[in-house]
Amino acid sequence: MNPVAEAPSEDASTRDRVALSVLEHGPSTAAELADRLSLTAAAVRRHLSVLVEVGHLVSREKRVYGQRGRGRPAKVFALTDAGRAEFYQAYDKLAIQSLSFLADSLGEGAISEFAESVMSTIETRFDPSPEYDTAADALVAVLTRQGFVASLRPMPAGRQLCQYHCPFAHVAREFPELCAAETRIFSRVLGSHVQRLATIAHGDGVCTTFIPHTLQQEGQK
Repeated sequence: MNPVAEAPSEDASTRDRVALSVLEHGPSTAAELADRLSLTAAAVRRHLSVLVEVGHLVSREKRVYGQRGRGRPAKVFALTDAGRAEFYQAYDKLAIQSLSFLADSLGEGAISEFAESVMSTIETRFDPSPEYDTAADALVAVLTRQGFVASLRPMPAGRQLCQYHCPFAHVAREFPELCAAETRIFSRVLGSHVQRLATIAHGDGVCTTFIPHTLQQEGQK
């Protein structure tokens, strides 16, 4: 029996909301999802169970920073590749074949040029207008508009740019030049060195990039 096919349509709609919340906010506990979606913990756990069973989510122990309290650590639920595929339809196989042909015909340098061209839309649509506190906030806005579902998190010496979705993840796994081009563009539009910490293409749950504090970013407004 297929648990997705057999479930009522309202259940399927709620499951979509649960999966979308994980996409937008990153790996989440059942309690966090229940609070975020105004659902009971029991209802969330039921939907999580189905999403794990069909392979759209995977569960793991939540990382604890500092001293761990008593009791069993909470589980967090993260999207799998199959789960991400539910949110977009990309012609990954054709794209990978096309890029492989390009590399064979013109050399590896052609892939880097292509990646720069594809990712350049981030730069051309970047708009550091006064409505944004910093250039990093403006970058989050353009990334979100382009489907990367981005946010910023504070860190001791800067901020961490998080991208919870990547339309190119499967292709970037074969051709990391896409991620490298994106990182270079981040550095150019922010006027600062940035450090890529993790990528969805390499199997991480979220793409993360460290943006150090600079006078330019802090004093943009």
